[in-house]
Amino acid sequence: MASGSSTGGSGGGKFVIKPWELHGEGREFEKISQDFGKATATLEQALAALGSPWGLDKPGSGFAAVYKDAHGGLLGGLRGLAGRLGQVGSGLHTMAERTADADTSAATGFGGGAGPGAAVPGGRPGATPAGGKTVPKDMSA
Repeated sequence: MASGSSTGGSGGGKFVIKPWELHGEGREFEKISQDFGKATATLEQALAALGSPWGLDKPGSGFAAVYKDAHGGLLGGLRGLAGRLGQVGSGLHTMAERTADADTSAATGFGGGAGPGAAVPGGRPGATPAGGKTVPKDMSA
């Protein structure tokens, strides 16, 4: 996904993010999410098919009381985890798109022949060109 190399102790290393690799990892997380969701559904069906295999005696009743709470929490947690894995995949796609957009913007805005006296997109330094995407400052969402 990302690679770094250092050229010495002066902090002169580089960090490279490859959008196509982020997209690939995003697809992997989405597939894992789907597979995990299917496995959770299979487990849920198998447990439901068992019914209530414990007895009605005191130990069986005690187990049943604990099992029902744990059963719901476990399956809910597994379904939630499947969803979160899918969100990681979506986040990686978003990161890839934003990285590609930033690279394109930097290449055209900073290295695209702009020199002294050249026109600045938007008419002022640092302005987003008309129709350009705005990126939220807080990228943690």
